[in-house]
Amino acid sequence: MKKTTLILTFCLLASLSIYAQGVIKTMFYNVLEFPSASPANRELVLKNILSEYNPDIFMACEIESLEGANLIRDVTFNSESYAFERAPFAANQSSDSPLQQMLYYRRNMFTLEDFSTIITNTRDINRYVLKLNTANGTTDPVQIYMYVSHLKSSEGAANELERLDMVNRFTADLATLPANAFVLFSGDLNLYTATEPAYQELTDPTNAITMRDPINTPGDWHHNDTFADVHTQSTRVSSGGFGAGAGGGMDDRFDFIMISENMVSNPKLRYVEASYKSFGNNGNCYDMDVDDPFCAGIFGQELRNNLYSMSDHLPVVMKLETNQEILLAGTDFDSTKTELKLKSTIVTHTVTLLSTMPLATDFRFDIYNSLGQMVLNWNENPSQEISVAISTLTNGIYYITTNLPNTEPLKFLKTS
Repeated sequence: MKKTTLILTFCLLASLSIYAQGVIKTMFYNVLEFPSASPANRELVLKNILSEYNPDIFMACEIESLEGANLIRDVTFNSESYAFERAPFAANQSSDSPLQQMLYYRRNMFTLEDFSTIITNTRDINRYVLKLNTANGTTDPVQIYMYVSHLKSSEGAANELERLDMVNRFTADLATLPANAFVLFSGDLNLYTATEPAYQELTDPTNAITMRDPINTPGDWHHNDTFADVHTQSTRVSSGGFGAGAGGGMDDRFDFIMISENMVSNPKLRYVEASYKSFGNNGNCYDMDVDDPFCAGIFGQELRNNLYSMSDHLPVVMKLETNQEILLAGTDFDSTKTELKLKSTIVTHTVTLLSTMPLATDFRFDIYNSLGQMVLNWNENPSQEISVAISTLTNGIYYITTNLPNTEPLKFLKTS
């Protein structure tokens, strides 16, 4: 009995403090004029997309406001547990454009050590420094310098020069970093071909830190079916009905995550070969809607439906690995106190609450609509799984508040 208890105790402690697998999953996504663009409640659509990949680091562009940044943090990531944190939100300083970049990260895996902005003539380039929580973090830290960008759009010589100017400001900033820094440069780069000056500058080996395209796929990506498997834009043949974004079907490679050259082979932090993907692109969707049934493959229909609804871009994903021991600062659910989550955030007939611990006999909760009106009060015999019929409620967003101390409201979408 004592031996069994010791083994169980050890396993519990290990689950609370050590993340055995040294793999870090990253994603960049242009979330398209978020949150104002149609359809409504895209934070829930995004939640379903991310559940297919579960990134540890999520980089995004086209976030319009602090409200939008918080919706992704609080609903997309944290509606079930407080697992993710975001970087500070600062309005775009480079122009009148409201569009801004943002970084989200798994809070028990990383610490945000710094945030700064590179000013350009179009949009800010945001620089974040994440420190991986490792056993040797004090003496031999793993820091990642992350740049999230959104370069000038559209064809033409003037726009190419503007993209080059933005990239020049990034490569100049590289000279301020340690020579052996691990660097990611991600964004909607709006590049049509590898011969563009901006791409040439990005990959120039004479820069202070040499950057690499992980999939090493140079060429003329625009309207070229040779590169159908790496295209990220546009998910829609027609943008009509959405009120934002571009049409034309899948025929451009606009979205990238670039890595510093040392991440090709350095075991401390390196790119996982063949892990870079245009997420949702089955390679057979040239000039088509990404949700077209003929685009079937490893990325399923439901995911592609959500990608079509969410944005005119696809995310790009990439894995990193480290030989360092990753420490997790606790877990997503603190096992010492009661926490609640929703079984599903999109419901039709029944909403179900799940509790991490037995609930007190006086537990109760209320459901409010988006106008702040209470539409349902629950005060019955509690259990660790509570299901409530909501089929009589009209379609829309609802909030659940409870009498548990220090808990945030839970949000769900009621649909027909």
